[in-house]
Amino acid sequence: MSSKNLLVELFVEELPPKALNKLGKAFSAALFESLKSQGLTVTESAVTDYASPRRLAAHISAVSAKAADKQVSQKLMPASVGLDATGNATPALLKKLGALGADASVVSQLKRENDGKAETLFLDLTVAGANLAEGLQKALDEAIAKLPIPKVMTYQLEDGWSSVNFVRPAHGLVALHGTEVINLSTLGLNAGNSTQGHRFEARVNPIVLRDADSYAEQLKDEGAVIASFDARRAEIISQLEQAAAAQGLKPIEDEALLDEVTALVERPNVLLGQFEDEFLAVPQECLILTMKANQKYFPLLDASGRLTNKFLIVSNISPADASAVIGGNERVVRPRLADAKFFFEQDRKKTLESRIAGLDKVVYHNKLGSQGERITRVSTIARLIAEAIGDATLAEQSSQAARLSKADLVTDMVGEFPELQGIMGRYYAQHEGLDDDIAYAIEDHYKPRFAGDELPRNQVGAVVALADKLETLVGLFSIGEKPTGEKDPFALRRHAFGILRILNDSGINLPLDILLEQSLSVFQHSVNQAEVLQALNEFIYDRLAGNLREQGYSAQEIDAVLALKPPLIADILKRLAAVRAFAALAEAPSLAAANKRVGNILKKVEEVVSAKIDSTLLQEEAEKALAQVLTSVKTTADAAFEAGDYTQSLQALAALKTPVDAFFDNVMVNADDPALKANRLGLLATLHQAMNRVADLSRLAA
Repeated sequence: MSSKNLLVELFVEELPPKALNKLGKAFSAALFESLKSQGLTVTESAVTDYASPRRLAAHISAVSAKAADKQVSQKLMPASVGLDATGNATPALLKKLGALGADASVVSQLKRENDGKAETLFLDLTVAGANLAEGLQKALDEAIAKLPIPKVMTYQLEDGWSSVNFVRPAHGLVALHGTEVINLSTLGLNAGNSTQGHRFEARVNPIVLRDADSYAEQLKDEGAVIASFDARRAEIISQLEQAAAAQGLKPIEDEALLDEVTALVERPNVLLGQFEDEFLAVPQECLILTMKANQKYFPLLDASGRLTNKFLIVSNISPADASAVIGGNERVVRPRLADAKFFFEQDRKKTLESRIAGLDKVVYHNKLGSQGERITRVSTIARLIAEAIGDATLAEQSSQAARLSKADLVTDMVGEFPELQGIMGRYYAQHEGLDDDIAYAIEDHYKPRFAGDELPRNQVGAVVALADKLETLVGLFSIGEKPTGEKDPFALRRHAFGILRILNDSGINLPLDILLEQSLSVFQHSVNQAEVLQALNEFIYDRLAGNLREQGYSAQEIDAVLALKPPLIADILKRLAAVRAFAALAEAPSLAAANKRVGNILKKVEEVVSAKIDSTLLQEEAEKALAQVLTSVKTTADAAFEAGDYTQSLQALAALKTPVDAFFDNVMVNADDPALKANRLGLLATLHQAMNRVADLSRLAA
């Protein structure tokens, strides 16, 4: 069976840059998987993907010209249907055999096996393996159908009548098995062995490919194209670093920009440009954003991370004299920077406070009012949080920072660059001479914006960020806007995670349930308070459970701690560590099982059981011993708990194993005497209370 390397290329008009890498990998992976499923590859076969602005291609090694024949056992029908009383084939069986290319002569060769329901007839067949032309056509059709195309185009073919749908108009198809062209067609194209190089700098056009293995080499040498996305990206990184080092600077790091630029050029050529120093008076975030977003340039930073007036251009052409290219790019970027400078200067003519009234015209949510109404709520929540912390100065600063936190939404700069919201608010606050704690809180109140993002840099920022996220989460839950399935249009899962991060890491050690109640109280519309708070608690603790699983805690450990819904989020990791240490004790399995048993007994009691023990009603030695040990253990465990030493609190419970085991072996809880029964239930309630302050230990029972 002949085995050669295979190349397939689709040559198209410029592909969407932000989707190119994903399209290239999806195209090659789908081709490979389809050929593999048809038996046309071997174990050693490997796929290499290629993606440039005008092509998607895949190189697959060791592809067979024809797949091996396969032996299959074809299920036919129940024997009672296929054979008559004398064992001869029925018309139904003959028809089925005919459809499979067989006749009555094979009836004697049929196998009878029970398929789990009845005795069934099977026919052993040899299925011819797919040939490459048929298999590759199937694979190509599947690969094109599965492409994650952001937006499909409909365009006419050359005949003027037919039209096809694809991400961009396709103009060429290559299919080479070794040196042989495979008979293949798609999107109105027939396969050949030639492709196009660089639009302007190809040495040869068209490029006639010698074989499947010469593709990347010929495109580079004859076509001035680096076909591999990864190789082109690495080349850009290398050139950026060299060009920056020559100036004693470093290029800004931006993976998304790097991917996008890689998708825009076929053979990169990095050039150095610069602009006038006067523009550096504008906040560097504005200049960096306009250069990256609008021009796809890489700004250069000095050793301290400050923006310089130099930037790097990734050009798609390499002229002998690059001055015209550099000059053109410098002329293009200058008006962009001038716009940013104008916006910055105009915005500073008005104070943030004077802009607050404009937020009344900005809709936040049709059921929750304007941004103006929203900042009033956030400011109130921030003040309540700071007052609960017990800091009057913090309360004033947090309230003011919250009031000003959204004012930059109605500035010209943020109108042009929404990504700068918060950042520009900080600059304008500093320009007005406001305290840095307030200015940085305005910028930081959006943090953490994603997993791994930094937290607000000061306490005012942490309070305002917490208030902002609580207002969003509580407000949207109060009007029924909860995430469903994978849909979370308001990013409420991210807000919940932000709340947890702030409460865990920012030193704001306040009970979650109280924070939720206070936040809900600032809304004016009518709600079922208990229902909303329950839904919020479940939602937030679910997010927390998922995060803890990612950190490596077991489901049992998490369940034991979160079953109690600990109000202080910062305590949860300490509780988990205590539970893990307790579970390692030899006494842990027995105590967890006993705790579960006690809980079940108490659940079955209809009347309220008080956690009280009357020592005069203790009769059995086992209950006396348990009461005595429990009194001592509870004192030790409670003291450790109040001191925040959850590990020691749980370790103290180990002394209960022997008396608890003896109690259940020797004492009848449901005694005939009501007073005796009530006292024993009180003893168990006291035990249950003592054992479950740190976590619900019954969740550790097997």
